[in-house]
Amino acid sequence: MSERPAVPHPLPMRLKAIHGFGAVAFGVKDSGFSFFLLPFYNQALGMDAGLVSLALGLALLVDAVVDPLIGNLSDRTWSRWGRRLPWLYIAPVPLALMWVLLWSPPGSEAPSFWGLFGIAVGVRILLSACEVPSVSLVPELTQDYDERTTLFRYRYLSGWCGGILMMILAYTVFVPGSQGVLNADGYAAFGIFGAVLMVASVIGSAAGQHHLVAHYPDQKPGPFSFSGAFAEIREAFSEKAFLIFAAGGLAAYVSQGMTFSMTNYVMIFVWMLDGAALSLYPVTLFLSVVLMFFIVGPMHRKLGKPRSAAYAALIALALFLVPYVLFLLGLWPQAGTLTSTLCLYVLLLFGNTFAVVVMISASSMIAEIVEAFQERTGRRAEGSFYSGNWLVQKCATGLGIFLTGGVISASGLSSDASPGAVPMDVLSTLILLYGGITIVLTLIAAFWLIRFPINRADHEARVAAMTAGDDATEPQVEVPHHPPR
Repeated sequence: MSERPAVPHPLPMRLKAIHGFGAVAFGVKDSGFSFFLLPFYNQALGMDAGLVSLALGLALLVDAVVDPLIGNLSDRTWSRWGRRLPWLYIAPVPLALMWVLLWSPPGSEAPSFWGLFGIAVGVRILLSACEVPSVSLVPELTQDYDERTTLFRYRYLSGWCGGILMMILAYTVFVPGSQGVLNADGYAAFGIFGAVLMVASVIGSAAGQHHLVAHYPDQKPGPFSFSGAFAEIREAFSEKAFLIFAAGGLAAYVSQGMTFSMTNYVMIFVWMLDGAALSLYPVTLFLSVVLMFFIVGPMHRKLGKPRSAAYAALIALALFLVPYVLFLLGLWPQAGTLTSTLCLYVLLLFGNTFAVVVMISASSMIAEIVEAFQERTGRRAEGSFYSGNWLVQKCATGLGIFLTGGVISASGLSSDASPGAVPMDVLSTLILLYGGITIVLTLIAAFWLIRFPINRADHEARVAAMTAGDDATEPQVEVPHHPPR
């Protein structure tokens, strides 16, 4: 059997940073879809918010079929560069082209409903072809419970940095100020810069890990067939631990997606932030991610991943609700003042810190499902499980945007609304709907995530048993090894 290149333990800082750098592309996409896409097509290009949300939601129906197939194909890829690298070298370029098209529709006018749908499908599928193979490398690089959390800390730090960079540039360079976000000028340059960043992050991360993961897999998979692929996907997705994760993760991701897509609306129309104050928003997010970087490890060591996720979700919810409750009661400082802005950002700093802890905990929990599934079936399926997580995230983001469109429409906020001129009854309806949905989603997420059935002791015992079994079993398949060129 071919010898794999030795992966150092503990993982060196350089490898963690290089692996995490690949998530920048996801951050660029998430920032664009969550914060700017709906205002761009609704306020700048004049498309109905409900139609925009519907187009993005329908695009997810295509993902429901394609994403798991990408994960399965990644698991089954057979090359001297391993299972993941061929995807990471090929997919970023067409992704970049589709991303530019999303922010520069032909004629600089709103596309048709189906035109937007087609572009959204292309972006989502190509991003899956980058993100699923990249994140699937985590269980391959290490089986250590805490090292996996560390890898995800770097992935999330890099992803957030990519998204925050795009937000800072949007608010200060491409579409500066609250009014700039509502105009079409500058979004084309926003798309081009994001596309370049996507290509650099995915290919750069792949190249940096090439020497460790570029080798033939241990076993050559059989011929691909759609029936066989869907049978394997159904088997993977029926794993009890994955189903429990999916129930909690979906609610958490929907809440996050709605929060992000609501941000520009509440920041501009509720909190009356101008250009300078808006530019502090991504800075606050960055500081919250840095704070998360130092607390998530100790939380996992003390509480474990499931309880860390559930407790952090409840803390984040409480911090999220404070300013809106006080605003509705008339106890919050005058919106738009320095006091209001500072109080809002302090609560956001700590609230988003715990919200990110939820996401890291959930993503890291999936890595433990890989060995549980392998123990039961004898087959590793990193790509299938992470494509499932990716599907959950994208469906949740789309559903979050869809809910935002519904909240905006139900509140009566017009497409030509001006900051400071929106009636209080419109703002109250918007806040009540937004807050009520967030409460329900967070409680569902905490209920299921704390019930995740794999803890540290379970995982370490399983890995030890599997390692002992591997040592006692002769390999059944001889695989020629060709050193990567």
